[in-house]
Amino acid sequence: MFGISPLGWVHTLGSLPAIPVAVYMFARHGRIVPRSIPGAIYFVSMLIGALTVLLVAHQSISYGIAAATLLFLLAGYGVGWLPLGRAGVYLETGLLTVTSFLLMVPTVSETLRRVPDGHPIVTDLKSPLLLGAQGALFVLLVVGLAAQVLYLRRKGRPAGIAAQ
Repeated sequence: MFGISPLGWVHTLGSLPAIPVAVYMFARHGRIVPRSIPGAIYFVSMLIGALTVLLVAHQSISYGIAAATLLFLLAGYGVGWLPLGRAGVYLETGLLTVTSFLLMVPTVSETLRRVPDGHPIVTDLKSPLLLGAQGALFVLLVVGLAAQVLYLRRKGRPAGIAAQ
């Protein structure tokens, strides 16, 4: 089904939980919270997805996305152990938000190129619809990062002190 191999299904189903867990954490906390149960689920799902894509990838760009995802994921989860103070929270937030972007770019691309089964919405990697969807994801990343920085700045102010 959908031209996906058994190993491809392991990759797809292993990384799939990261999407709703990320949406939940963004909605609930404004960011991915690594030291939480949803954060642990996100980490494991992303790790499965990034590692298994190396076995199922058909395009060279997939290896680059997998390597970048692993780098940002490990850095995002590791930065919390460094004595960086508030800067660490900003860095952690940015790194982990980028991992969600790196998850969604191939997810949207592969979905548009495989669904509906046998007659996909997009057949060309240069399709305006596919490029538009990827562009929209990038805009969402930039706007989301800006919103997260503003949220973290407001959250860091002591109660009762207005912005100047």
